[in-house]
Amino acid sequence: MHADFRFIVNPEDVESLNFNWGKVRITLSPEVNGASRFSAGVVFIQTHSGHERHNHPGAEEIIHFISGAGEQMVEDESGKPIVKRVRAGSTVFVPESRYHATMNTADEPMLVFVVYSPTGPEKLLRELPGCQVEAPKG
Repeated sequence: MHADFRFIVNPEDVESLNFNWGKVRITLSPEVNGASRFSAGVVFIQTHSGHERHNHPGAEEIIHFISGAGEQMVEDESGKPIVKRVRAGSTVFVPESRYHATMNTADEPMLVFVVYSPTGPEKLLRELPGCQVEAPKG
């Protein structure tokens, strides 16, 4: 990516982290465009699929649903899973280090925008079992 254009990034401009449930494209991070306080990207979740319960130690997360519908689980302070229906326009706050999971229950793919603060969780995605890195298409 040309340094002059690092402030505007399309999903196809960055590598794709592919999983059996979908893919993640980190469009904002220290490595992509020099962001220092948060990272972000788009997540594509296949129909009737989702990612398992996980957390991001030391980081908060915002999940904003652009399209699709499903269920979002976020554990409360005691570790009890709280599950709610989500759809396009829904926004979820995941407190620091809190376990959560997202499930697409619809017959169409789900598109989600995620933000991590501070940066770091985006680097750990590459280390998850089953992650296959695909070069940028842009």
